[in-house]
Amino acid sequence: MLDLDPGKYGAFLWPAFAISALVIGWMVVDSLLSARRWRMEVQRLEALRSDTKDPSRP
Repeated sequence: MLDLDPGKYGAFLWPAFAISALVIGWMVVDSLLSARRWRMEVQRLEALRSDTKDPSRP
Protein backbone atom coordinates (compact mmCIF):
# COMPACT_ATOMS: atom_id res chain seq x y z
CA MET A 1 0.00 0.00 0.00
CA LEU A 2 1.20 3.51 -0.81
CA ASP A 3 1.96 5.52 2.33
CA LEU A 4 1.66 9.26 1.65
CA ASP A 5 1.89 10.38 5.29
CA PRO A 6 5.09 12.44 5.59
CA GLY A 7 4.62 12.84 9.33
CA LYS A 8 5.74 16.02 11.00
CA TYR A 9 7.53 17.19 7.84
CA GLY A 10 4.36 17.32 5.75
CA ALA A 11 4.06 21.08 6.13
CA PHE A 12 7.41 21.37 4.32
CA LEU A 13 7.25 18.45 1.89
CA TRP A 14 3.88 19.01 0.20
CA PRO A 15 4.54 22.67 -0.69
CA ALA A 16 8.02 21.70 -1.91
CA PHE A 17 6.52 18.97 -4.12
CA ALA A 18 3.93 21.41 -5.46
CA ILE A 19 6.52 24.08 -6.22
CA SER A 20 8.75 21.50 -7.90
CA ALA A 21 5.86 20.26 -10.06
CA LEU A 22 4.99 23.82 -11.08
CA VAL A 23 8.59 24.65 -11.97
CA ILE A 24 9.02 21.47 -14.03
CA GLY A 25 5.71 22.11 -15.78
CA TRP A 26 6.73 25.69 -16.53
CA MET A 27 10.09 24.51 -17.92
CA VAL A 28 8.37 22.01 -20.24
CA VAL A 29 5.90 24.61 -21.53
CA ASP A 30 8.64 27.20 -21.99
CA SER A 31 10.78 24.70 -23.92
CA LEU A 32 7.90 23.77 -26.22
CA LEU A 33 7.04 27.41 -26.89
CA SER A 34 10.69 28.21 -27.57
CA ALA A 35 10.95 25.30 -30.02
CA ARG A 36 7.82 26.55 -31.77
CA ARG A 37 9.26 30.06 -32.07
CA TRP A 38 12.54 28.74 -33.50
CA ARG A 39 10.70 26.48 -35.96
CA MET A 40 8.65 29.45 -37.18
CA GLU A 41 11.81 31.56 -37.49
CA VAL A 42 13.53 28.86 -39.57
CA GLN A 43 10.49 28.61 -41.83
CA ARG A 44 10.46 32.40 -42.23
CA LEU A 45 14.16 32.47 -43.12
CA GLU A 46 13.79 29.58 -45.57
CA ALA A 47 10.89 31.34 -47.27
CA LEU A 48 12.92 34.54 -47.43
CA ARG A 49 15.86 32.63 -48.89
CA SER A 50 13.73 30.92 -51.54
CA ASP A 51 12.20 34.29 -52.53
CA THR A 52 15.60 35.89 -53.06
CA LYS A 53 17.24 33.02 -54.99
CA ASP A 54 18.81 33.89 -58.31
CA PRO A 55 16.43 32.46 -60.96
CA SER A 56 19.32 31.85 -63.39
CA ARG A 57 20.93 29.39 -60.92
CA PRO A 58 19.31 26.06 -60.00
